[in-house]
Amino acid sequence: MDRLICLLIGYAFGLFQTAYFIGKKHGIDIRQYGSGNSGTTNALRVLGTKVGLMVFAGDCLKCILAVCLVRLLFSTSCADHIYLLCLYAGAGAILGHNYPFYMNFKGGKGIAATAGLVLSFHPYFVIVGVLLFFGIFFTTHYVSLGSLTVYTAMLIELVICGQLGVFPGMSQARLIEMYVLFGALTILAFWKHRENIKRLIHGNERKTYLTKKNKLDVEAKV
Repeated sequence: MDRLICLLIGYAFGLFQTAYFIGKKHGIDIRQYGSGNSGTTNALRVLGTKVGLMVFAGDCLKCILAVCLVRLLFSTSCADHIYLLCLYAGAGAILGHNYPFYMNFKGGKGIAATAGLVLSFHPYFVIVGVLLFFGIFFTTHYVSLGSLTVYTAMLIELVICGQLGVFPGMSQARLIEMYVLFGALTILAFWKHRENIKRLIHGNERKTYLTKKNKLDVEAKV
């Protein structure tokens, strides 16, 4: 029951579609421009760097808040598997971001929300996640490549840390449950990026820059 509660808490936080609401303030439905996703990368391309960073902060924060609330509610009663419950909260936030019921389940791809999970889950994951993503992004300017690399690395790191006893009190069964849950999130991320993967393979994936040349013309749908 506690797992379901944490998943629902995360989903409720994930429903706040930062890109959609900020887009509305600018007089557009972000889902009708660029890639059609209600997420950071599309907001950055359509509305510029400042808005893109605002969207990233909002989508990242909603997952952090969900995880923090779960820690507050369950850290005493479920101390032996609090990391598992935090992961459920993060998963819920990602699902809420990707599939908001009030937007016909058409949201984003969950990368900024995942960043919030990485930042709030365990300090070990912050260092690897930040170095990997920004190292790849500033080298290639492919957000999709950086995001999927981080997901893969996080899954590997989660298993290694779990088996080395980084998560105190966790039974092997709960560790495996945690691996499976994050593995499912990784598969979801690859599925949401399937078109990006095709473009990466064919060498025509669009690059993203933190500059004005990255911004699309919102007067014309693309």
